[in-house]
This record gives sequence, C-alpha cells and structure tokens, in this order.
Amino acid sequence: MAGPRVDFAGPSYRAAMIQAIIRAGFLEAFVTFCCDGTTQTCPGKFMNGFSRGVAMRRLLLVIFLCLWAMTGPAWAQRLSGRGGQRCRLVAAHAMVLKPARIWDGISLKAHDGWIVVVRGETIEAVGPADTVKVPEDARTIELPGITLLPGLIDAHTHVLLHPYNEALWNDQVLKEALALRVCRATNHLRSTLLSGFTTIRDLGTEGAGYADVGLKQAVAQGIIPGPRMLVVTRAIVATGSYAPKGFAPELDIPQGAEEADGVDSLIRVVRDQIGKGADWIKVYADTAMGGASVRPSFSSEELTRIVETARSVGVLVSAHATSKEGMRRAALAGVATIEHGDGGDAEVFKLMAERGVALCPTLAAFEASARYAGYRPGTDPEPARLKRARMNLKAAIDAGVTIANGSDMGVFAHGDGARELELLADYGMKPAKVLCAATSAAARILRLDDRLGAIKPGLLADLVGVAGDPTRDIKTLRRVKLVMKEGVLYREP
Repeated sequence: MAGPRVDFAGPSYRAAMIQAIIRAGFLEAFVTFCCDGTTQTCPGKFMNGFSRGVAMRRLLLVIFLCLWAMTGPAWAQRLSGRGGQRCRLVAAHAMVLKPARIWDGISLKAHDGWIVVVRGETIEAVGPADTVKVPEDARTIELPGITLLPGLIDAHTHVLLHPYNEALWNDQVLKEALALRVCRATNHLRSTLLSGFTTIRDLGTEGAGYADVGLKQAVAQGIIPGPRMLVVTRAIVATGSYAPKGFAPELDIPQGAEEADGVDSLIRVVRDQIGKGADWIKVYADTAMGGASVRPSFSSEELTRIVETARSVGVLVSAHATSKEGMRRAALAGVATIEHGDGGDAEVFKLMAERGVALCPTLAAFEASARYAGYRPGTDPEPARLKRARMNLKAAIDAGVTIANGSDMGVFAHGDGARELELLADYGMKPAKVLCAATSAAARILRLDDRLGAIKPGLLADLVGVAGDPTRDIKTLRRVKLVMKEGVLYREP
C-alpha cells in the first residue's frame, strides 16, 4: 500500500495535522499521519501496512510537524523548475531587509534609508522605510553600512573550465575525466553564487558534452548551490576550425565544440542541441583556421539559417566573433549578443547598435591571459590586446551598443567575476552603468527582465548586500556580505 503523500503546502493537510496534535495529543497525531493526513480511525493499518523502520521515520517527521505547529514558523514547500522536479523549503513568513541604502538596478544613485520586504521567492515591497508597510510576522535583518542591489548576472561563463595557469585548455579537454570536470564545476557554481552572482549564461562545455544541462538541473532541484543557469551545451563550430589542434592529421581528436557545415547539417545540430536542453545557441562566427589569422568560419547564409532555426522555437543565438567581418556577418544574421568583439570598429559597432546586438567584452579573460604570459599590471606596459580592448569598449559605447557583463569566467578563477566589472569601470564606464550591465541590462538581453535584474515588487528576490557603496566605488563588490536567490539566504552577516 502506498504511503501518504506529504504536502506541506496543502492547507487541508496542515489543518488536519494541527487539529490532531492539539485535540488528541501526540499519539493521535501519529495515527493521523499514518492515515494520509485525515482524522479517521484505521484499525490495523499501522501494524499491517508499515514496517517499524518506516514508522520510526514517520515518527521523526511528526515530531518536526509538532514543533512546526507549536513554534509558529510557517514553511511552504514548492515544486518548480523544468518537469516540476525541484523541492525546496522557502520561508513563507515575510523577511525585511534594512540596509544603509538600496540600489534598485535602474537608478544612477543608491537610495538611502530604503528597505525591501521579501515574501516567499519574490519581492513584496521596496521603498523608503517610513512608507513601506512591514508585515507583523516579518523577520527583520539589519544591514548597517551595506548596500543592497539586485543579484549580479554574468552572461559569459564556462563552469566546466578552470584557470589556464592551473591546466592548459587542451589538457582539460583531453586529459580530465568528465566526472572530475563535473565535480570541479559544482565548486565553481558555489563560489560564483557566494560572490554575488545569482544568474549566469554558460557558453559552452568545451568538450564536456551536455554536462551543463545536468548541472543546471542539479542547481534547479536544490541538489547543489549555485546561480540559475542558462546553457548552450556543446556550441557549434565549422569543421576543422576549432581545437585541440597540433596532432597528426590521421588522428581523430575529440573537439571542444560540435562541428557542423552547410545549411542542412547546421539546422539538424541546432535542433538537436535545443532538444537536449540548450537555452541558447552559441556559434563560432570566426576562428583561426589552420593556424592562419582569424577569419569568418561560416557564410552569411549559414549564420542566418542558424539564427532562423533557433528563433523559430524561441531560442536566441550568441556569436563568438573577434574579427570585423565575423562580427559584421553575425550582426546581419540576427544574433542577440557578440562575445569578445575585439576586432570591432566604429562601423561594425554602429551596425550592432542599429540591430540591437549587445556586446559581452570579456575583458577579464583578456587580462588573465596576459597575466599568464607574464604581464604584471601596474609594472609592465599594457599589452596590445588590452589597449585594443580599451579602445573598442569606448567605441562600442559611443556607437550606442548595449554592454552586457560577460567575463569568460573559467579562463580565470570562478568566484572572481567582480574583476570584469572592475575593468569595465577602469576602462571608462561609470560605476552605475557597470552595475546596470550586470543587472537590469543583462536581464533584458537574456530576456529575463520580467523575472529579475531589478529590485521591484513582483520580481524574484535575488539580492546581494555589499559593504560600502558600489555606485561610488565598484571595488566594494568584492565585500559581499549577503546573498539571496529566490528568497533563500545563502550568505548573511
């Protein structure tokens, strides 16, 4: 006989439990629980239908329910995520956060004396403390000296990679077991979340197949802590254009992305990746084929068909592009974002702005690569690629291109995502604009702005508290004191 289905969110079940506990005592509550949450008598069911081990487990659960009924904290169990498979406890009582100031994700300045009320997984109210009604049952968290801001977003990560000064990319792809890479990625996700990033778009597993889909599900189901993930699975490259390279030509070496060519093949691969869990499609619009300079790897027709195929099922496309022509073809094809973009100029940035294509600059990855080659910031002259990136960022902003925070984290350490934001500020963006690139602007680009990216009623309670005021000094983003994702506290003072 099937045991009772526990539904903490069901009011009839809770009422039956509380009534049984109060009126009939603990024993009656135990019998009630064994009888599917009703108050009916059921002679013989306990002895005939349940083993002692099962009874003991249920007894422990009833003890928890008794404490729950007597002490008052209300909890609601919710199932969400794809397939309704996630199961987490979220406090149903309101929570009031009282920081020194709130930056709402939109304004240029933080608001002193504001508070935010969170109930369940969403923001219930926000505003000046003397105008916001605080619920009587609310838990209050005082946050002196702290600025509260929306959870940060990184639109370009690789959780299945780790810094290249620890292991070369080729060695990670060819020598590290998939299980090892996945285990390492769970730590990467935790570090990223605790550093204040509550959402990431992970742009390719780099030879790890569809492992990002499983990691996304593990986070969504509460198995491991981490930011919510948008994934692209394997990414798409032209045959012979990617890596690992440098092996005898007769050897068939596993590649870091999926190869496809021609309209028919590309349509099949796009559909296959989406069918296996890709939220976005990533295509490498240009590469250094055969060791030559970077050149376009797909024709304009091929790129257009990739975008059309994905868009027909509501999926957007991101393009890796580091040459002017690769960027031009990608923008004309209709991609939503261009990654890196260090080959751009005023002409191509104007095209991107006109077509609404955002740029993820990945400055931190450029700097990390320079460091690995021996560059010492503050001591050595700035490398040519960093100078070019500095000029390109200014040209893109001047042309009206939307900048989305995308760091290429994985090239450098996970949990150090603030470095990209520091570089954006160092390269000329105002701190508030940098914060927008990592919150409201990024949410809009990722088509998540109806759920997150700002602090306003009805949006998910993704909140980060940092010591100091990041609208004045972006480096305060490294002093994370509080992290909340969907109303759940993962870090607090």
